[in-house]
Amino acid sequence: MNDWISALAELQRRGEPCVLVTIIEERGSTPRNAGSKMVVSAERCYETIGGGHLEYKAIAIAREMLASRSQGTRLERFSLGASLGQCCGGATVLLFEPMGQPQAQIAVFGAGHVGRALVPLLASLPCRVRWIDSRETEFPEVLPPGVEKVVSEEVVDEVAEMPAGSYFIVMTHNHQLDLELTAAILKRNDFAYYGLIGSRTKRVKFEHRLRERGFAADVVQRMRCPMGLPEVKGKLPMEIAISIAGEVIATYNATFGQKEAKQGESSVARLLPDSRRARS
Repeated sequence: MNDWISALAELQRRGEPCVLVTIIEERGSTPRNAGSKMVVSAERCYETIGGGHLEYKAIAIAREMLASRSQGTRLERFSLGASLGQCCGGATVLLFEPMGQPQAQIAVFGAGHVGRALVPLLASLPCRVRWIDSRETEFPEVLPPGVEKVVSEEVVDEVAEMPAGSYFIVMTHNHQLDLELTAAILKRNDFAYYGLIGSRTKRVKFEHRLRERGFAADVVQRMRCPMGLPEVKGKLPMEIAISIAGEVIATYNATFGQKEAKQGESSVARLLPDSRRARS
């Protein structure tokens, strides 16, 4: 089996995004033939498209795509002359294909019954999940692939560890902790989605306390509480988890292919968007 195939399989197993770089056209003298492939992750490269400055440029482009969480493919043509520091004299066209790029980076706060039902669902989606709680004994012994367990006494500090455009789901065992997490998340105001478990009564109470802390009404409105699709009924942990996962899917489908959320942007543009297949 080719190393690039093994690399793709291993990176997929770990939930680590990468870019597959393929030579799709060669003209004249080139270091590698058409069909040669290289896999580029944030930390490593697997296989080669010929080395030299061409490969250096290809790696830089691939990692820029990873950093920007690009979803689309990209074609680049290179002349292998003096301008590229190579003397082959030919030309080559490279295809860059993002693989395994998560559509959502999600922080789940709380490892209670609903959290234990929800996280495996999220892990089966194109998402990267950080599962956070101060109580290590609440986590299952075996975590789903691609889920990072974070045990921390300073749970609120973990909000700052997520990149802009992240999804936040709060369902801890402590209402005061929920409030502090809510304040930290809304203060950032650069998230794609924020959901808080609870009733409409809990929302009213939180809205009042957040206003007392000086949060503007339009910022507080970005909080989804109760969270989850209202069409999915039920109070069992799995029923609630399915409802929340459905809302996460609806949210990232609604913003598919867009840049990360801007500050103050509505977190749920449309709860039941058309599928990407319908728009293609």
